[in-house]
Amino acid sequence: MLQIDDTLVSFDLVERWFLCDLTQCKGACCVEGDSGAPLDTKEVAILDRLLPVVWDDLAPEAQELIKRQGVAYIDAAGDTVTSIVDGKNCVFTCYDEKGICGCAIEKAYHAGKIDYYKPISCHLYPIRIKYYKTFNAVNVDRWSICKTAEIAGKKEGVRAYKFLREPLIRKFGEDWYNRLDLAAGEWLKQKKK
Repeated sequence: MLQIDDTLVSFDLVERWFLCDLTQCKGACCVEGDSGAPLDTKEVAILDRLLPVVWDDLAPEAQELIKRQGVAYIDAAGDTVTSIVDGKNCVFTCYDEKGICGCAIEKAYHAGKIDYYKPISCHLYPIRIKYYKTFNAVNVDRWSICKTAEIAGKKEGVRAYKFLREPLIRKFGEDWYNRLDLAAGEWLKQKKK
């Protein structure tokens, strides 16, 4: 692992090829899984505030669930996560004419309706962060639904940490990312030797 400040970054993030290919996976990461997207307390309040703006883009089933349960719940692991419909779709999913799953929050952001992109855990995916008392572990969630992203990344020569530059800067700051980039470059050079 690479250490940057109080974060331990998995070599997987540096070594793995990754480039999302929504035409292949159809946004499965917003649909599949055991629970919703991890949220922090501030994000729940933000999602509640933005709800009227994205409401019309949500599926009727999602609207009903939000009325009953809210935008988030505590999952079996004790984490606060986005509510999910029928054990699958995040309540904020919406689909385009090609059947590709997207995020109603991100859609509203790109339309200039809101100033919030989407929950950081969604923006960072396939990165998952585990918080400990003295450090944070930055790992890559390896999952079959992202296999096409690994193939596309290898074909185009894009490493996961490069593809995820924007959300990593959003989470940790530009200085942190620049140090990761430097350490990753050194690590990859050493691996070639």
